[in-house]
Amino acid sequence: MAKPKVAFYWCASCGGCEESIIDLAENILKVIEAVEFVIFPVAMDFKMKDVEALHDREIAVSFINGGIRTEEQEHMAKLLRKKSGIVVAYGACAHLGGTPGLANFFNRDMIFDYVYRKAPSVENPHNITPKPRTAVKQGDLTLPKFYDTVFTLDQVIDVDYYLPGCAPPPDLIMKAIEAILSGNLPPKGSVLAPDKSLCHTCKRKPTKPEKAIIKEIRRVHEVLLDPDRCFLDQGIICMGPATRDGCGERCINANMPCRGCFGSTSRVEDQGAKFLSALASVIDANDENEIRKITASIVDPAGVFYFYSLPASMLRRRRNIANE
Repeated sequence: MAKPKVAFYWCASCGGCEESIIDLAENILKVIEAVEFVIFPVAMDFKMKDVEALHDREIAVSFINGGIRTEEQEHMAKLLRKKSGIVVAYGACAHLGGTPGLANFFNRDMIFDYVYRKAPSVENPHNITPKPRTAVKQGDLTLPKFYDTVFTLDQVIDVDYYLPGCAPPPDLIMKAIEAILSGNLPPKGSVLAPDKSLCHTCKRKPTKPEKAIIKEIRRVHEVLLDPDRCFLDQGIICMGPATRDGCGERCINANMPCRGCFGSTSRVEDQGAKFLSALASVIDANDENEIRKITASIVDPAGVFYFYSLPASMLRRRRNIANE
């Protein structure tokens, strides 16, 4: 009996999701025995033509990580959708837009202006920036079009399931693969992780403040963190109240606050807005000037509250977008 075909593909992301497969350790041998990889750029040499030659829906499942930033990534996402029975948005960037999605606070021209002209390490006297097509004597050189907006995967193609995390933890990866291979799957559109907040299982929950206590917002390098005390109780921003459980509390166990990579539960429409509400409830101030002083101590609040989820949020991006 032929093994089910599986694809992994890497769009706008750091590559950590591709490497996370190695975190399966000896369980990766079970996966290799059970499936046939038809595309896996980080590990094997497959070409686009190999995918194009497959029949429609011949791939059992495609795990696509990363948001959609370029024309090539959109093309590959749509090609894999056509060739796959199931598509999983794999990791925070495909699921929510991820940290590359913070670029949505800017537009393409602003990004190119800084990266190719104004960055301290750049020397570009002719102000050359990437172009989709450049004529040289040997012919035309082409680059994928760089979109003005970073999109989540489901804003470009139909997605069947979401496997969250930066990167997804090994236990959830293995459970997802086993569920797909067995056909024992939840309803389409499900996030393959517990539907409760991280605070629900956090070992620091007993010290979580239930009433206003914060007089000052501090950053992790400014204070010696108590490893047993709720970060919010220490005046440290922790996205746990607005973030889905299932990560294994890797950051918390390393005495670092949650940054929100699992996204929100199904009961929350906007992760950043949810956390803003939670934070406001524990700020101990009634005077407007004092409130302003406390909130002003948050460095880059939009970037903090939407560290992973800006493209998936109600904000999505700046309003003055260029034409795609």
